[in-house]
Amino acid sequence: MPEPDPSPGSGSVRSGPTGQEVTPSLLRRWGLPAAGESKYGRGQVLIVGGAATTPGAVQLAGLAALRMGAGHLTMAVAASAAVPMAVATPEAGVIGLPQNERGSVLGADLRAIADDLSSADVVTVGVGLDDPEETAVLLRTLVPQLGEETWLVLDAYALGVLPGLDDEVLAPVRGRLVLTPNSSEAARLLDRELAEGTAERQADVSEIARRYGAVVSCSGAVANADGEVWQVSAGNGGLATSGSGDVQVGAVSGLLGRAGDADQAAVWGTHVHAAAGDRLAARVGALGFLARELLTELPVVLSELGA
Repeated sequence: MPEPDPSPGSGSVRSGPTGQEVTPSLLRRWGLPAAGESKYGRGQVLIVGGAATTPGAVQLAGLAALRMGAGHLTMAVAASAAVPMAVATPEAGVIGLPQNERGSVLGADLRAIADDLSSADVVTVGVGLDDPEETAVLLRTLVPQLGEETWLVLDAYALGVLPGLDDEVLAPVRGRLVLTPNSSEAARLLDRELAEGTAERQADVSEIARRYGAVVSCSGAVANADGEVWQVSAGNGGLATSGSGDVQVGAVSGLLGRAGDADQAAVWGTHVHAAAGDRLAARVGALGFLARELLTELPVVLSELGA
């Protein structure tokens, strides 16, 4: 029996008790667009986060975006981390943001990245932030400065403060919003624990997607606000390691900048991240591989899928 059409709006995922299984065959038929002729044609990604003690989270996410084919990367981190980050990541532009005495990014002054916020194809917020109050201020300051067609991807602390924000803060980006919670962050978004069964977990992820008008990737399930669900079966326990989630959100962000389709970017990015973990588990061991090692596997998995 042929696999159903994976594309958004097909309705194929609504007919069964669980979401459509993501397989290499499905992804090859849901192919990514050809690369643009310039780096700007492959997507401009801005990643905002990185307190002074955790700039590596932004670097992992940014490099993952580039490994997935994004053409242009800018990273905004706490000012004291900006120069070391720029030296360590010559592939990207790095901008310093005001910070407090603890090294946390201050959210009220984003003048340094105003042009990038309005011109980027994708803005990703949350990785490496460490102050919930300042993160909430950052989101309130940032959203009105986004371009009219800019996608907003939220992760980590940006997800943690989401339930406390007034509805009107994110109202302008409903329909162009992507969330990548882990199970703990999903529980906060739902105000209850994430269900353990596959079908029940998918229902919870769908509820988050509807509540926030977003595409959501969580624990292998991907859902959009229209009720469509995909299930990624790749992956292993070794991915539950520090920095792995930063790589995943970067992978999704890079594909979103490249393809401009949130459903496709979330499904592909979630699968490729998980399959990269499977490759490392087979070569290195079930446990003990590092998040940064996932980066070199991402383009290999893409190549195997013909992307």
